[in-house]
Amino acid sequence: MRDIVLAGLLAALPASAALADQVVIETAQGEVALPADPQSVAVYDMAALDTLAALGVTPTGTIDRILVPALQDAAPGAAAVGTLFEPDLEALAGLAPDLVIVGGRSSAQLQAVKQVAPAIDMTIGTDLVGDARARIDAYGKLFAKDAEAARLSETLDDKLAALRAAVDPDDTALVVMTNGPKMSTYGKGSRFGWIFETTGLAEAVPGLDDASHGQAISHEFIAEADPDWLLVLDRTAAIGAEGQAAAETLKSDLVAGTTAWQQGQVIMLDPASTYISAGGFTSLTGTIDRLTQAFTDASSS
Repeated sequence: MRDIVLAGLLAALPASAALADQVVIETAQGEVALPADPQSVAVYDMAALDTLAALGVTPTGTIDRILVPALQDAAPGAAAVGTLFEPDLEALAGLAPDLVIVGGRSSAQLQAVKQVAPAIDMTIGTDLVGDARARIDAYGKLFAKDAEAARLSETLDDKLAALRAAVDPDDTALVVMTNGPKMSTYGKGSRFGWIFETTGLAEAVPGLDDASHGQAISHEFIAEADPDWLLVLDRTAAIGAEGQAAAETLKSDLVAGTTAWQQGQVIMLDPASTYISAGGFTSLTGTIDRLTQAFTDASSS
């Protein structure tokens, strides 16, 4: 019965979109031609939702539960169309969007949602800043928001310049993600490698495993690395789960003896915006601002 209902809804979708003017934009899977200025958009990617909101675009559909506090009001009145991992195709067909956007955790659902409407994969990869900039440009072109996109790109450039100017390039850093009692670290080739690229900080431990889940580490590893800066992300907090917080996981005499801890150079990154919506305009610039403030405070103390 579900398949019959879905088939009926799909048959009822309007064909007018095919007659609209076309634009060609860059996606995570190459160039795609789409009808210009789609009026109804379903979004399954939080970085996309973030950047669209910054451009003044309000989706008509999005996921059931938005874990990024800053984005919970980004799509007022939007229809719930499933989760990042499991789209509700019947709800999506009922919405009849002109476009569906997936990315990151939802990218595996591209072919499924394409059954309902034109869809694009806007995943942001390890070149986070470069991809974020490309997405701003693409959305600006797609939604006839070129001027707004240019302003966002200019703001991003200004913030990146301020960040680089605030950093002592001789300093080292270690990026650590906690997940309850577990810890992993990430280097230049990883999902958090953009932090090293944009700040100019050196890796406290070069040649780390660049796997998506990072390299498992211990308190002893952090002590031996002895970074000037310790950048910490709490995954448990990011996904809204219960469990041991990052501060508790890091608590040990070994970590407390590091240069970063002794000098108060530990930066707690915003969990949701760094992990869930990373690469979205507001999430990225917010993280840059947090880093810039920490480095500025250190240099003036």
